[in-house]
Amino acid sequence: MPNLKDIRKRIDSVKNTRKITRAMKMVAAAKLKRAQERMEEARPYSYRMRRMIDSLALRVDPEAHPLLAKREVPEKTLVLVVASERGLCGGFNTNLFRGLDRFLDEQRMAGEDQEIAAVGSKAFNHYKKSPYPVVQHYDQVVDNVSFKDAKRISKALREQFVDRTYDSVYMAYNQFVSAISNEWVIYRILPLTEALRITEEVLEGGMEPQKEVPTDEAGREFLYEPDLGALLDQLLVSHVDVQVMQAFLESEASEQAARMTAMDNATNNANDMIESLTLQYNRARQAYITKEIVEIVSGAESLKG
Repeated sequence: MPNLKDIRKRIDSVKNTRKITRAMKMVAAAKLKRAQERMEEARPYSYRMRRMIDSLALRVDPEAHPLLAKREVPEKTLVLVVASERGLCGGFNTNLFRGLDRFLDEQRMAGEDQEIAAVGSKAFNHYKKSPYPVVQHYDQVVDNVSFKDAKRISKALREQFVDRTYDSVYMAYNQFVSAISNEWVIYRILPLTEALRITEEVLEGGMEPQKEVPTDEAGREFLYEPDLGALLDQLLVSHVDVQVMQAFLESEASEQAARMTAMDNATNNANDMIESLTLQYNRARQAYITKEIVEIVSGAESLKG
């Protein structure tokens, strides 16, 4: 027969856990609201800038700027992986790593070497045990996203591409969809001549990566002020900075949404467990009471006899 004291301890333990998960859910919900506002405010600017750069890249000679230079046979790739510093956020990190691992394996089979730049301790801990070496690690970035950090990391990516350390640079992160959903995305940011967006459907269905190039402006011609070189120096550098910052904002909002959902599920599971344990406790208690009554009645009957 179950020990009543042990069941009581388990109920108290689950109740304490429920307090923690409920508090974490409330904290994540508050952080999500701020992160979502920042992300949604930045999206239109990031999207329009991406379309403008894609449109400009169609009309400019790739040799006009180092960030446009496309390597004919890419041999080495750097992937900036944006994950979280802490866990307790459901499948936020796991789904991203699973999709990226499949992408890296396909690229490796095609003859490319890949290296990892990890943002967040979870990305570092995962890929330090993988066949893909972690050559850069940025911590304490995703917990407090700032444009200063985005520019610092963006500058490192640009310099390594320009000096031909890497032939292409990708970003892998979770894109915010809603408070209960996110989508992992692998996006090529360098070279800028052909921006590719790779999702789960691309890897599973064998679809071609989405080329985010506008088609409604193909016949237009531009005049450049003060000149093309100065314009490209300013625009292309700013574009990479903005895309890295947008990836951080998307990941931040997705992480808080995933953590809020995970803690909500944990709280509900704790409620179910408390109900089950309480029922088990009441049944055991009733069994003990019944047993004592039977013993008393049996004793009384034996005295009469």
